[in-house]
Amino acid sequence: MNPVDFRSDTVTQPTPAMREAMLAAPLGDDVLEGDPSVRALEAKVADLLGKEAAIFVPSGTMANLLAVKCQTNMGEEVICDQECHIYYYEAAGYAAFCGVSPRFTRGARGLFTAAELEALIRPVDDHFPKTTLVAVENTHNRGGGIPWPIEQLAEVYCEAKRLGLHLHMDGARLWNACAAEGVDPVDYAEFADTISVCFSKGLGCPVGSALVGDAEAIGRARRMRKVVGGSMRQAGMLAGAAIYALDHHRERIAEDHARARRLAERLAEVPGLTVDMDRVQTNMVYFGVDPKLGTAWDFCVKLNGKVRMLDESRQTVRAVTHLHITDDDIERAADAIAEAAGSKAAVSA
Repeated sequence: MNPVDFRSDTVTQPTPAMREAMLAAPLGDDVLEGDPSVRALEAKVADLLGKEAAIFVPSGTMANLLAVKCQTNMGEEVICDQECHIYYYEAAGYAAFCGVSPRFTRGARGLFTAAELEALIRPVDDHFPKTTLVAVENTHNRGGGIPWPIEQLAEVYCEAKRLGLHLHMDGARLWNACAAEGVDPVDYAEFADTISVCFSKGLGCPVGSALVGDAEAIGRARRMRKVVGGSMRQAGMLAGAAIYALDHHRERIAEDHARARRLAERLAEVPGLTVDMDRVQTNMVYFGVDPKLGTAWDFCVKLNGKVRMLDESRQTVRAVTHLHITDDDIERAADAIAEAAGSKAAVSA
């Protein structure tokens, strides 16, 4: 039997119905006259988030990179959480391509307040970089998949506007935040100037993200996409997958959250493992491993034949539920994890 793969929601593959939609998608040259399916996707996403325009790109990393580039100048500063994806996982593109530096918030679980934002603004002085952009991540990956409460986001956005700053939302898992908080995408997007959204995580597409914003920002992003080699030709097959996913896979994301919760409940009963249930709000489960069981990496290696997960720190493991995880997978995985931890409670409750 194949191992249950919790490494990420990026491991999903297109469903048979999505593959049919990909094959049926009208194609064109997206760099020349425009691919009709890509244009349809861009219009759909812009409308879904209530913005003027959108651009389809290969990855969320590129979407975030273009957002930073189009809203900053070299030598300026971006305020973001110390463990946000843009800083932690995107190969310092903000520095290499945009020439900006980060200034860190240290809020709880990746979230911060308007007061914390205001406190980080430097005085006008030639010694200091000028702050021009605030970046938030929704949901916050290393925070535990935590969604932003919309009231808190609104306060941060209003403070950013008062300070003359742009706000970019890394919404790679915005669909999860919407499902968890009961918020429509357009309502979250009201409190951001640009938003990146991903199709290859919770929605199960093979490739692709989008950057959404006003026409001017997306126009700059379109040129910058060409500069970094992100323009694609007959990309309509990928766009067809994303259109299908938006129409058919968004509503089911709550199932991933329920399964993550069930997994967390099972693991919380296993001696040697610790789970902060308050952090299990979407499709991610972070759990601690007692050093007596080895490191998190040791524990993941031990389980690899039955359950695949990633070590996030020396003693912390991350498990992510997604489109292909079933209720039975949750119980089988929990049993295997309990067994690996030496627990006698390795029987599904």
